Amino acid sequence: MDARYVFAVRFRLEPATEGVSVAPDEFETRLSRGADPPGEDGWLFFRDNLWRGEINDERHFRRLTEQALGATVVSVEYRALETDEEYLAALRDEIRDDLGTFRADSVSEVLNKYLGSSIEVQK
Repeated sequence: MDARYVFAVRFRLEPATEGVSVAPDEFETRLSRGADPPGEDGWLFFRDNLWRGEINDERHFRRLTEQALGATVVSVEYRALETDEEYLAALRDEIRDDLGTFRADSVSEVLNKYLGSSIEVQK
């Protein structure tokens, strides 16, 4: 099983040495975070951080990303859950087993509620 959350991150370099400058000082990059296996610690990352395919608390998520990158983060945007078919099937099964946790009537409702249409299945 293989899956990762993908984000577009815009960050700024701020030289620590006086008299040093960079141009440009802002860059955009792709950030990937491995998705924990369904049912294991951390698998609810999508529920805790995303809503309808958007980051639900951008300021908080920006701070977390700054800590991970060691740079000033200007913006973070969720792009997709990239996954293989095996991971997606396991995710659907885990959600189905506990729909009450998500206050939803179906797996499709849960996936749409948190991930929007941003699931990319790799073959």
